[in-house]
Amino acid sequence: MVFASAAFCGDLPVPVSAPREIRAALLGEEIADFDLEYRQALAGAAETLDLSGVLTMLRRWQRVAWSSRDNPDAHRRMLGHAARLGAGGEVATEPWQQTRARLGL
Repeated sequence: MVFASAAFCGDLPVPVSAPREIRAALLGEEIADFDLEYRQALAGAAETLDLSGVLTMLRRWQRVAWSSRDNPDAHRRMLGHAARLGAGGEVATEPWQQTRARLGL
């Protein structure tokens, strides 16, 4: 499961999953983006002989895979919100006090 280096989650080292494992954990609608970015990172590494860009990309996508796995519906909602915001739209929000109460903070 370790891919040449460790990612860090706070102070705890977290092994970077193999690209195949990360890809398998993604939502179907994210796979094409992962594949494209992975190919680009590999091409860059072939030119520079430096894998740091590949490892950075895999760490980021691993976090996406965790989010997808932990709560696919919430992850899809987040993707929808990001798409709307990116297109200049608006996303409904709630007052901070209401958020705190809902989360029990």
